[in-house]
Formats: sequence, structure tokens, C-alpha cells
Amino acid sequence: MFKKLEMHIKKVLLFPILCMFFLGYGQEKTNMKLIKGGYFVPLYGNDSLVTKVSDFYLDTYLVTQADYLNFVKQNDKYAKDKIIKLFADANYLQKWESNLNPGAEINLKAPVTNVSWYAAKEYCATQGKRLPTIYEWEYAAMASETAKNAQRDSLFNHKIIASYEKPKTYKKSVGSTYKNYWGVYDMHGLVWEWTSDFNAVMISGESRKDKDTDKDLFCGSASVNASNLMDYAAFMRYAFRGSIKANYCIQNLGFRCASSK
Repeated sequence: MFKKLEMHIKKVLLFPILCMFFLGYGQEKTNMKLIKGGYFVPLYGNDSLVTKVSDFYLDTYLVTQADYLNFVKQNDKYAKDKIIKLFADANYLQKWESNLNPGAEINLKAPVTNVSWYAAKEYCATQGKRLPTIYEWEYAAMASETAKNAQRDSLFNHKIIASYEKPKTYKKSVGSTYKNYWGVYDMHGLVWEWTSDFNAVMISGESRKDKDTDKDLFCGSASVNASNLMDYAAFMRYAFRGSIKANYCIQNLGFRCASSK
């Protein structure tokens, strides 16, 4: 009787673990890093350049091709041939061979790319998470290996620029680049990343219509209200964000999830 009871208890305890193994995907809270909040100066500010970021969690690694494959298996409407075109352009999962087969040429440990903002947002939501905001992402990304704020570190900024020039880094496995001060990998060096409010600063390119800060983001005048004229990498990120739409699926654009404390 006691042996039967013991076996029953083991099954009950083992069941949720098996469910997580076979059905789960993505990074649990244990695979996220706590980013302690604070104040920082973003590239562009509003009335005040100093911005407060509250504590939040961020995925240690970018979402991988394998993670996303498991997501698609459980969310059929996000399959390559089934996603509503309003939510993703024709490049959605472009390199995958079929709905449930990325193909032999895809590195399953590489960050998933060619996914839209809508799809990335839904992926995070299914895990009880969300996409990080621009300020959260920039706050975490300004950390070097040893400093939580390396905005004024010319060598660090040079390393970021150099990583942007390397071709096809999206094919590399996550964790290929450095681990920063917070313990987060690949904030720079593999792919660009979606943020929840990527289009919070819009660039129309029409100076007669743009107002205030938006006007100053266009071409050469983009540096007028910038807090750090030497942060070329940040200029590139803001320009890239201002050029895309939520349904765009781009070869070197991936994502990771965040969570409030």
C-alpha cells in the first residue's frame, strides 16, 4: 500500500516537469536576469533627459529558432503559411522550409528572425511576459562586461559599431557574444531586437510636418537634441526603429522577452 502511495506521489510530482519538458518553450524566470532599475540619459529625451527605469527582468538569451518552433507547434495560427498577412509581411519565417520544419540549413540555436512585432509580442504574452520597452532595452544594453553604464566608454562603443558591420551574425548561436554586467548575452553582436514601443519616436522625413524631437531625428539634424553625439551605435538603432513597421519581418531582427518585477 505504501509503495503504491509512493509511486503515485512520484507521478504527481513528475507530471508537471514532463509537461514543461514536452510542452514548454522559451525561458522561464530562472533564465531571466534581474535588471536593477535606475536613472540614465537616453539618446533622445523629452522635457528632461534623465529617465527612470524601474526594476525588470530580461531574458538571458534571445529567443531561438528552436524556441519559436515550439511556439508555432502550440499556436497554429502563427505557422508560416497560416499567419494573417495583416500581422506579418511576405518575409515571415522566410528561410523555413515549411510550417513545422525550419530545415537543415537553419541553426536551431540561432536567434529567430524574420518575425514581426505582432508575432514577437504574442510569443512573449504566451509566456506571461512582454517585449521590453525602448528605455528598458537601451538601459540594459548600455552595460559592458564590467560596467552597468558604458555609454561614455569609447572602446565599448567602437566594439558595438564593429559588431554591426559583421555579416550574417544572425546565423550564430545565442550566447556567442559577451555577457554584460547584468548577465545578459548578445545585447549587441547578433541581431537587432524588437521593443514594445519601437515606433514611439516616428520619423516621417517631412520637416514641415514633424514637430519637436521628431523633427530633430531627420538626417543631419538628428544630432541636435542628442545627449551623446559620440554614441553612433545608438543613432543607428533609433534610425532603424524609425524605419520599420509592426508587420515587417527582417532577416537580422529578432527579440527577447521582458517581465516586470
